[in-house]
Amino acid sequence: MATKSESGETPPARFDDILTRLRSLVERLESGNLPLEDGLRYFEEGMDLCRQGAAVLDKAEKRVEVLLANTSDGPSTAPLDAEDGGEANR
Repeated sequence: MATKSESGETPPARFDDILTRLRSLVERLESGNLPLEDGLRYFEEGMDLCRQGAAVLDKAEKRVEVLLANTSDGPSTAPLDAEDGGEANR
């Protein structure tokens, strides 16, 4: 059974769903017409969604690195935080 957030919605599992929900929360927060409790709840949910989105991106990056490492030419990428500015190996 899926876990539901306090708002009663099922947490998004796909990156696009996470972004859509984040945009919705940002619009609500930027409206400025919220009680403090609601604003804090939306902010907390947004931070949780950011963590979920970062995890999805990290997983996707690792999958791409594995796929590129398995090519006949060998790996052709470098970590983004490499000292050479994140440029691809050639």
